[in-house]
Order: sequence, then C-alpha cells, then structure tokens
Amino acid sequence: MDLAPIIYYLQRVGSYDPLVVIIELVLIGSIIWWVVNFLEGTRGERLFRGVFFILLAGAIILKLFVERFSLERVEFLYNGFLLAILVTAVAAFQPELRRALIRIGQAGISPSARPDVEKALEEVLIAVNNLSEQKTGAIIVFEGRVGLRDYIETGVRMDAAVSSQLLETIFYEGTPLHDLAVIIRGDRIVAGSIQLPLAEIGSLDDSQLGSRHRAAVGISQASDATALVVSEETGTISLAVEGKLERNVKKTQIKKQIAELNKPFTGKGGSVKRSKRR
Repeated sequence: MDLAPIIYYLQRVGSYDPLVVIIELVLIGSIIWWVVNFLEGTRGERLFRGVFFILLAGAIILKLFVERFSLERVEFLYNGFLLAILVTAVAAFQPELRRALIRIGQAGISPSARPDVEKALEEVLIAVNNLSEQKTGAIIVFEGRVGLRDYIETGVRMDAAVSSQLLETIFYEGTPLHDLAVIIRGDRIVAGSIQLPLAEIGSLDDSQLGSRHRAAVGISQASDATALVVSEETGTISLAVEGKLERNVKKTQIKKQIAELNKPFTGKGGSVKRSKRR
C-alpha cells in the first residue's frame, strides 16, 4: 500500500498553526455535538450520522488521492454527488430544520403577559386522572409561543374556560368531539376535534403506540407545544415534548413541564403576571 498520500497529508496538517487547528476542531466538535443532541431520539439522528459519515469519508478520500494525483473528473463527480446529498438532506431534515428555526425565532421574541394557567392546569390534571381511571382516550395540547392557528382551523372553535367537567365531556366516548385533540391556550380551551400531524412510525420507540401518541409527538415536533395523551387501552398517561414521548408520567412531572412552557410569562415567585387593564 502506498503511504505517500497519507504522509503528504499529515505533513500539510503539521505545517498549520496548532492553536488554529485546536480552535477549529473545538468549533466543529461543538457544532456536531449540538446537532446530535438536538436530533437525539428522532429519525433525523440516524440520518445525520449516515450523511456525516459519507461526507467525512468523501472529504478524506478527496484530500488524500484526488488532489494529490489530479483526478479532476473524480473530483467533478464528487462535487456533484455532494450537491445532491445536501439537497436530499434539506428535504429529509425538513421537520428538524423547522424545529430549529422555531427555536431561533423564539430567542428574539420578548415575553408578554398571559392569563393565569395554574387553576386551568389543576382542572386538566383532574380530568386526565379521571379519564385515565376510566381508560378513556384523550389528547390535550398546550399551545406554546408558536401559534397553532393552522391546526385550530381544522377543528371546532370553542373559546371556553378550562374545566375538568368540560374536558371529560368532550372526550366521553360517543360525543362528536371525542376522537381528536383539544388545544388549550392559557386558561381557555380554544378548539376541539382538531386533526394533528402524525409522527412517523420509525420515530417512536414502541411500534405498538397508536395514532393518539403519534399525533402528540407530531405536534411537539412541528411546534413548541406540549401534549398530554391518555391511552384508551391501558389508561397510561404520556407526555410529548420536543418530539419525544415520556410514558407513565406523574402529576409533578406534568406540572413541571407546563410551568416550563409558560416560564417566559411568569414572575419570580412562579405566579403568572396578569395583563394590566387599560
């Protein structure tokens, strides 16, 4: 095996300023770590690793052999292949890119006043607990800072105060609105019978999970919303956040997550700042 290309490449690397090389490696490593951490637990994680491996292997081969031996046609084909890979990656990573852009957009938004959600959350927890005991399926979505108007328009407008009795009535089997989702904004039920986007089957660890759980994960991937799901088969309560599903959640976990969802709107003591009436 001819080691000349490898030795030549190592000599070139050795001629660089070590400090510059270390800084570049730290920056590249930080970016890769952030991307992998952001994609953790999603279909995009495996896809990213595959694309990264292909690009890394191609770049090494290009540097070691193509430039060394002036293989111009191979370099031309590789550049065309690289462009095709990037275009395919943009299409494949569409859900993940949307989530990343949503997060970037959130960073520049200043918080505004929001109605008190503590009482509404208590009502939701009562309803969810009762639905769980009765093994009545339900999916309740808490809107975050990203508006869900497109999904709300697919359902039935309600604009009603959150109450456990109303939620239990909505999801009672046989009622017109029981089969789909409810969206809550602050302390109001905005709409019911809402069709949510379904997460791909491969993005969930348990292939036995039904459409409610896939819908909960789907809306948490498409926005910063949090979704509560009650399984009609087992009565298990699950929580979908940022494209991940946590099963058998407790009341304290739900409270903590909803508090995080509304954190930008709360004061030091955890109580929500009320808007001043003019």
